[in-house]
Amino acid sequence: MRAAQLIAPNKIEVAEVPTPSAGSGELVLRVRAATICGTDTRIYRGKKTKGVRFPSIIGHEFAGEVAEVGSGVEGYAVGDRVAVDPVISCHRCAYCMNGMENVCANRTAIGYEFDGAFAEYVRIPATAVASGQVVRLPTDLDWKEAALTEPLACCLNGQGNAQVGLDDVVVILGAGPIGLMHVQLARAAGARHVIVSEPHEHRRAMAKKAGADAAVDPLASDLRETVIELTKGLGADVVIVAIGIPSLVNDALHLVRKGGRVNLFAGFSAGETSPLDVNAIHYNELSVTGASALTRQQYHRALELIAAGKIDVASLITHEFKLDDINEALNVAESGVGIKIVITP
Repeated sequence: MRAAQLIAPNKIEVAEVPTPSAGSGELVLRVRAATICGTDTRIYRGKKTKGVRFPSIIGHEFAGEVAEVGSGVEGYAVGDRVAVDPVISCHRCAYCMNGMENVCANRTAIGYEFDGAFAEYVRIPATAVASGQVVRLPTDLDWKEAALTEPLACCLNGQGNAQVGLDDVVVILGAGPIGLMHVQLARAAGARHVIVSEPHEHRRAMAKKAGADAAVDPLASDLRETVIELTKGLGADVVIVAIGIPSLVNDALHLVRKGGRVNLFAGFSAGETSPLDVNAIHYNELSVTGASALTRQQYHRALELIAAGKIDVASLITHEFKLDDINEALNVAESGVGIKIVITP
């Protein structure tokens, strides 16, 4: 099969590699659509290293059809249309046993420890199959939309940690694909106002279409003034940092009201840290949370929201490339010109 192999940081080559076969308990899928995550570009540039191998095949947002069923696997047949939750938990560590399988102490993932979906075929480990992470798709759901189940599930995790709810004023920093998903989810949760901060004009326009009440260019306007005006001097209930820029952390702390919630959804590149105004947290009694990956429950819920048309992920897809053009696709994703980039092997 043809696959995009990550050879080293800044080096991906499309080559012929052995087609995976399904061992006991495993499945092999023919990849129909794989989307590029911001994490993929960080891996490509050497900015994210945990779980990354050389050479390997990355790509963890995908959907496809069952091409081979391994011995002992029940309930799946060749030709089944499926999507896959790529994060594999052990289900027995202290975190898994306490409802936090997304931060499992022994967590592995497809696209990291296991070869991913920037290829014609991908092998699904027995542990993922046995855990119910291969999920059947409705017959009318587009492959590309199904591939976006994983990032939407991650956004559900972040929104849950930030306790976004009815009548909240929510500020989202960054209007990339993740930020735009957060806009839609905040609206669905009943937010009273959704305000987006984004320097790119085309992304601000997309934020407004996604349901934002205001889309502010932080390079030309004072975001805090906008928030203070809309909240009659109080500040936002929730701020979600949807892009990994360290300086935005303190900005977020000063946009929320007393008792407000800040979710640091986006991760930083390896070695990056952020100065923190501890007094803002201390005296204003702020709650600051993170967001790591997703749970199986959130994956199923995300797929249901997409299939029901409650969250419009199709509008986020701006570019489509063939596998042979993976380097161009990664560059477009990194440039900010596109929103969500699809690879169709």
